[in-house]
Amino acid sequence: MQKLNSLNLNGLIYEKKANNKTPKIKFKSFDNYVTVFKGMKWHKITYDKKTGQGSYILKLKPNTQTPCHKHSNYEEFYVLDGQLIDKDNTKLNKGDFVSFKPGSHHSSFTK
Repeated sequence: MQKLNSLNLNGLIYEKKANNKTPKIKFKSFDNYVTVFKGMKWHKITYDKKTGQGSYILKLKPNTQTPCHKHSNYEEFYVLDGQLIDKDNTKLNKGDFVSFKPGSHHSSFTK
């Protein structure tokens, strides 16, 4: 087995450093829809806008709501911190994982 000491995924760089500090990830305004939504930022890892597939890290400030949208592909995410509430009032907390199937509609907001 080979030990992995560094990883580079389209600008997301993690290196094991002697001081054990993780480099900061640069977030940009979330621009995947026609308009930029206040309170939403993302870091694209492998996301391809043409196909709507790939990975990214999405950061939402408190009291931010995502627009209602339909998925052409799966959307899966893991909540790192805080709480996300979906339009059907499902509450997702730190450590929760969700998978939306293709064709599903949803909108979420943060507290």
